[in-house]
Amino acid sequence: MIDVILKSTTQKMEHAVEGIRHELAGIRTGKASPALIENLQVDAYGSKMPLIQLATTTAPEPRLLVIQPWDKSITGAVMKAIQSSDLGLTPLHEGNIIRVPIPQLNEERRKELVRLAHKIVETGRISIRHSRKEANDQLKEAEKGHQISEDEAHRSMDEVQKLTDKFIEGMDEVLKTKESEIMEI
Repeated sequence: MIDVILKSTTQKMEHAVEGIRHELAGIRTGKASPALIENLQVDAYGSKMPLIQLATTTAPEPRLLVIQPWDKSITGAVMKAIQSSDLGLTPLHEGNIIRVPIPQLNEERRKELVRLAHKIVETGRISIRHSRKEANDQLKEAEKGHQISEDEAHRSMDEVQKLTDKFIEGMDEVLKTKESEIMEI
């Protein structure tokens, strides 16, 4: 019983950290990364679809993204999605491909991006704390139902707290890394 609760809690916390890593990958750092635009929603075929399902995106140079739509008829929609995003990018159409130069970030924009990264990581911390609460509630229920002893419940709650601390520390490391990437000149 306890092992199942701890394993489930660990998985939830791992998913939270991975989700935050993925979300932070979409924050611009001044370097070209396909993750920056692959989740942009494009109006194509009568619905909104993520760019990753419509085109191949590569970063052949540190300051350039190249998008190659699989269907040439959606090139305009892809360009419109990039222009209307809040990324501040201007796509250039060249034949069958779209080039997206990545401009230098100014100091003010870097600070905005760091604040955004902090907000994203805070949502991850909340998710981890929520997983801790769920696990503790399950342990209390098991104790009330006489499935585990009071000592086992307290030991397990300490274990859940250690997991929580470990994953929040990991999330702080992810934030620290992203912050240094953003502030790099």
